[in-house]
Amino acid sequence: MNTTAPTPGSMPSSSAKVPDTRGLAGQTVGETAICEVNQTQLVYRGYEIADLAENATFDEVAFLLLVGHKPSSAEIATFKQEQGGLRAIPASVRDAIIRVCKESPTAHPMSILRTGVSLLSHLDPDCENLAPDAELRKSKRLLAQIPTIIGVCQRTLEGKDPVAPDASLDHAANLLWCITGKKPDATAARIMDVSLVLYAEHDFNASTFASRVIASTESDMHSAVCGGIGALKGPLHGGANEMAMEMLKDIDRDCAGGKMTVEDWMKRAFVEKRKLMGFGHRVYKNGDHRAPILRSWGLKLAKNIGPNAQKWFDLGDQVQAIMLRDKAIHPNVDFPCGLTYFVLGIPVPQYTPIFVASRITGWCAHIMEQHQNNRIIRPLATYSGPAVHSW
Repeated sequence: MNTTAPTPGSMPSSSAKVPDTRGLAGQTVGETAICEVNQTQLVYRGYEIADLAENATFDEVAFLLLVGHKPSSAEIATFKQEQGGLRAIPASVRDAIIRVCKESPTAHPMSILRTGVSLLSHLDPDCENLAPDAELRKSKRLLAQIPTIIGVCQRTLEGKDPVAPDASLDHAANLLWCITGKKPDATAARIMDVSLVLYAEHDFNASTFASRVIASTESDMHSAVCGGIGALKGPLHGGANEMAMEMLKDIDRDCAGGKMTVEDWMKRAFVEKRKLMGFGHRVYKNGDHRAPILRSWGLKLAKNIGPNAQKWFDLGDQVQAIMLRDKAIHPNVDFPCGLTYFVLGIPVPQYTPIFVASRITGWCAHIMEQHQNNRIIRPLATYSGPAVHSW
């Protein structure tokens, strides 16, 4: 057998299949100590995701990602107390969000959140300071204030006054309080907490990589986070959880009264080559480790609520089974997320902002890591335009 290595830079033979590397598919572009994603595990700083979802709170995971180690009892108590005191946003930022929501009620909540973060940057005394201690302070403030921005937005869109954040609540419970104006029960708070743990970090995903690219220019953290929000807004990334739930609502409506079956709906979608959101993943080929964890918690909540809630999980299970049987494609975490948030009574347009309330920890950890060992991210491109010719 010929084991001679190909000459560097040589073209592959005409019979060789050239890998599709568009979107940097399959390419390793850097290293990180924050997270590992592989076919069998998702690991945050050495802790596997199922272990964290079962045994850690989101506040503890946030500390782990931002500070770099598992917190002691004293450290997490201090962290939570600190977070509670940082949740209020400046009146000028609150009033600007209210004005935008009232004057443009169709504005995308992710765009409003991006604007809120941008406004916060002007009032943050550490905004332009890239020193590690300043970066950590900014990270903690953003983590604390983003749920408040989300709540101001949603309450205003509903024609209600915003509620003040509650310093006595954990991050997940306070997020639900800010959105709904109701103190969540222990089950709802726990399920939201688990979902935030699952969404907190995922190595060089599109929004995190966008944040790192911006950070690599030595731009500030708020600018990098705004870039991350812009990337996460897209339906091929964070917006998939919204689109997954909208798809299920379409199926439920079209199949109401026996007009058609779920099987019929799916066959039609395949023929029309409709993109079915919440399925498939660039990395996970045998299923997203996070999806069954969140489905289990969401289904538990739905069963407690009753048949009108459980029907959505029954519908989701049918869709999932057909996708696996006919397309061999597994659901990703966005599929059960859409179902779970819907059963929790959260308005669909706020699903992706809630994603930000979790992923801000991963983004900030990566921005700090990039700044601490920086080289500007500047890849090359293969030119495919016309040959050089005279003007």
